[in-house]
Amino acid sequence: MGDSVCNGAHSKKALLSDPQLFDAQFDELLSELTERDMNDSGLTDALKRLKEIMVYNVPGGKKNRGLSVIGSLRELLPPSQLTQDSVQQALLIGWCIEMLQAFFLMADDIMDASVTRRGQPCWYKRDGIGLDAINDSLLVEASIYRLLRRHCRNQPYYVHLLELFNETTFQTELGQALDLMTAPPGQIDLNRFTMERYKTIVKYKTAFYSFYLPVAAAMYMAGVDSEEEHTNARHILLEMGEFFQIQDDYLDCFGDPAVTGKIGTDIQDNKCSWLVVKALEVLSPEQRSQLEACYGRSDDSSVAKVKELYNTLQMPTLYQQYEEESYQRLQKLIACHAQNLPHSVFLNFAKKIYKRNK
Repeated sequence: MGDSVCNGAHSKKALLSDPQLFDAQFDELLSELTERDMNDSGLTDALKRLKEIMVYNVPGGKKNRGLSVIGSLRELLPPSQLTQDSVQQALLIGWCIEMLQAFFLMADDIMDASVTRRGQPCWYKRDGIGLDAINDSLLVEASIYRLLRRHCRNQPYYVHLLELFNETTFQTELGQALDLMTAPPGQIDLNRFTMERYKTIVKYKTAFYSFYLPVAAAMYMAGVDSEEEHTNARHILLEMGEFFQIQDDYLDCFGDPAVTGKIGTDIQDNKCSWLVVKALEVLSPEQRSQLEACYGRSDDSSVAKVKELYNTLQMPTLYQQYEEESYQRLQKLIACHAQNLPHSVFLNFAKKIYKRNK
């Protein structure tokens, strides 16, 4: 009797898609972190706060990063080797990546003085939160390691995972430091906006944690731990990460807010965006002074003038060319570097991002 009930629950789970399995697991890990983990009754208020922080900041995104762990693992292991436990662990590690993302964004929003995130007020902008959000973001980060320890401690890949999360966090923070130094608020200096600086920021601030981290985690889970294999995967995934950010910059200016769900502010925010860096490579001296007069200003007419300049310079065409070249480069990298890894791991990612409009 007990067995048939258990099997019924299993087969029900088997019918759920990965996104459904993923969403269902969030409540489980939330109650683990905020109800079962600590038995000191004096901590009740702090744990209630942790629950609020997690619910507000962690599950609201597109979840591409988190879902890429289980997606990649399914490509790396034959179905016969994909146990119920390893699926659960992949979902959990996926949530740890979503938590890492939330930790970065909560801090980023304070530094950028942002107002909204994912269609709601930034956490620090909520009544009674303010700069307490700094500690809140650290709580989210620390929760990652509690979950990894509880669920993966006995796995052969545990140390690899810890090192991967630590290294990726450091890389992202270095990227953020470069980003902040390159475009300090209120200081407009277009000389800092070089393609080399732009690509370094993108690689460290976005590409490592968004692209390499989820696939590398799945590789370690599948027992692929050779330095060579990881270096090969890194080549491919960093190329994809660079394109993803350039596309994001393009959509910030030329995307349809009804489709993207956000109104771009890169021009007003003095961002070191691909568009401004590319424009600086082809501007005439006269156009450059026009850009200097308008970039980083928030009035509508300045923003309109910058967009007009981008159109004059045919930025949409340059972007389309770049997208095509990047896709060709990616195909070559996959052919050249992914000899021992299934190409589908990378191609599934590529399908999601090339030619997207949001």
